[in-house]
Amino acid sequence: MTIETADSNHEQILAHIRKTLVELFDLSADDVQPKARLYEDLDIDSIDAVDLVVELKQFTGRRIKPDDFKSVRTIDDVVNVVGQLMQR
Repeated sequence: MTIETADSNHEQILAHIRKTLVELFDLSADDVQPKARLYEDLDIDSIDAVDLVVELKQFTGRRIKPDDFKSVRTIDDVVNVVGQLMQR
């Protein structure tokens, strides 16, 4: 995978996650930035996180293990995990 392809995938995943968070949790798209913290900045709770994982499972077509998201704290973390899942 080239750097350009990786950057393009990163941007596509970020756009999908932004759209999903706006639709599921009525957030402003402007608030869903790579460095935004899920719990502190976006007020995503554990139930919301489960909803997000279910949607991301549909998006990736991959089974998502709880350990995959154990260290996720920011939007960028989510994008990186989803990118890794899609490469499996």
